[in-house]
Amino acid sequence: MIILGIDPGSRNVGYGILQIQKRTILAAGCDTINVNSKLEIPQRLVEIYSEINKVLKEYKPEVAAIETIFYGKNIKSAFTLGHARGVIMLALAQQEIEIAEYTPREVKKSVVGNGNASKDQVEYMVQKILNLNSKPKSQDAADALAIALCHFNRNKFNF
Repeated sequence: MIILGIDPGSRNVGYGILQIQKRTILAAGCDTINVNSKLEIPQRLVEIYSEINKVLKEYKPEVAAIETIFYGKNIKSAFTLGHARGVIMLALAQQEIEIAEYTPREVKKSVVGNGNASKDQVEYMVQKILNLNSKPKSQDAADALAIALCHFNRNKFNF
């Protein structure tokens, strides 16, 4: 089974891949889709949609875990993030890929053991849990692997 973890964003979309066999993680990989921030939102969404489809075509995941919207102080940012999540979820639904959603707190608790963990703590634990030789390329990519790990931890007895 292949799990795709996605950390959505309107400028950077992190994705992480876990290959699972008999409740064991065999391989992990991650990267970041860097969206041209000079583009208007509609063009950014097209770019996100196109790049996510390339990831889906390359890795053929059976399930995708995506982080829910985190509402901070800026409502405009929350709406923009919602648009990005929407096009990502559309691409997943069109490929009939199962979608699981997790809050940032759930992901942090699953990977670090503390729902209030920092990004650095999440990145460190992802590296240790997956025995990575180096840090993931970006914190967005590390977060995406953490989201995939959260899904694995929640469902490992079903694999």
